[in-house]
Formats: sequence, C-alpha cells, structure tokens
Amino acid sequence: MKNLNTRRSIRKYADKPVSDELLNRLMTEAARTQTMGNLQLYSVIVTRSTEMKEKLSPAHFNQPMVKEAPAVLTICADFNRTSFWARCRKAEPGYDNFLSFINASTDALLYTQTLCNLMDEEGLGYCYLGTTVYQPQQIIDALHLPKLVMPVATLTVGWPAEEPSLSDRLPLESFVHQERYNDYMAMDIDTYYYNKEHLSENQHFVRINHKETLAQVFTDIRYTRKDNEALSRELIQVLVRQGFLPHTVLRSSLF
Repeated sequence: MKNLNTRRSIRKYADKPVSDELLNRLMTEAARTQTMGNLQLYSVIVTRSTEMKEKLSPAHFNQPMVKEAPAVLTICADFNRTSFWARCRKAEPGYDNFLSFINASTDALLYTQTLCNLMDEEGLGYCYLGTTVYQPQQIIDALHLPKLVMPVATLTVGWPAEEPSLSDRLPLESFVHQERYNDYMAMDIDTYYYNKEHLSENQHFVRINHKETLAQVFTDIRYTRKDNEALSRELIQVLVRQGFLPHTVLRSSLF
C-alpha cells in the first residue's frame, strides 16, 4: 500500500492483468468525489485491446507505456450525457459553451485524481499523461467521441515493474499564500528553487541540453512558446468542433 508521500509515476508494468472487478470497483468508489451540481460531468473510456492502444499511441507521442500497460483510461469532460438527459426530460440544455467545458473538465480532473489516490492504496501503478490535450483530435477520432465530449486526462494503469526515485517538489511556502497573493521577489525564487536546481539529475539535464539554467531547458526545449501557441490553436479548433466554443472564435486574431 502506498500514500501520496511515496507516490511515483510508473511507466513499466508487470505482465499481470488488472481485473475488471478491481478496476470497476475503484472507478465506482472514485465517483464519490466532488462534482458540480452532482451531475458527474465526465466519462471514462477503458482501453485494453492491442488494436485500440495502437490507435491511441500516436496521440501520446508513442510513449511505450501506452501500448505496454494492461489498461489505458481516457477521462473526458462530458456534457453530452447530461444534455441528452435534459432533452429526454423536456428540458433544453445550454451547455455548448466554454464555461461548461471548464466545469466538466474540473469534474473530470477531480475524478481522475481521486481514482489515482485509490489506485495508490491498492498498489497499482499508473502514469498521468499530460499529452492528452496536445493532440486531442486523434483521441476523439480513435474513441469516436461525440460533440460535448472532450478528452482531458489519460492514465496508463498496471502493476508496477519498477520503483523509480521520488520526483522533487517545491516547498510549501513557495505556493501557499496567506490572506492574499504575495508576489515573488528574486530572492524568493533563489530560495524556493535552490534544491530543484541543485539536484544532480537536474544539473545533468542542463548539461546534456547545453543550457545555462534549468529554466532554459523548460522554456527553450520542453515547453516552447512556438509549440504552446501551435497546440493552443489546435486545442481551440477542437473545442469548436466538439461544440464547446462558437465557430466565430476561428475568425479571431489568434488564427
């Protein structure tokens, strides 16, 4: 059994299945998490077949664990189900807008985190894939997601076949503000980021990328302005296609 203090992202899995019984129990328990209006604005697509994992893999930049994990869970912000329920009950929904996407995404991510905590307690390993919102159209096409359904998180799930070292975290005082937001001074940054910047693995990361600072690795290589803007344009286009944004957005200066 694990807890958050020993939580690790697991990318290598044992050749051992994760039973439907266990996974269904955990997903049922996770549904007790907080949700806006008690509407549960999320859906989960469970992918087990080799064929479907191969279809999903390119959307996640072909990271090996997508194909190797016993199960891949795609968690979606879903206002399709609620909207259909409303129409079936003589009510006219108004959830084809950006606020509804934010609300459904919040529900979906709360559910995802609760599910992760429950899997930790069972000894399951998982990896949260941030790539879900990078190329969402590929996921939408592979999983046949209708309008008002948008993938926001992916978990690869299995029994751990590795025990990687714990990743570093910033200290509490770096992100908790009392009474109001207190903006940072350079001396604060020096203090809060000292341990992260002086970890041997991070210093090695800087050297092999031929950079001067760790921050430059993130801004110049990992999460560049060019990539962020291109992926943002794609994300907005997909939100229009999925019905969460009006088509007029596509005529904005962003495009």
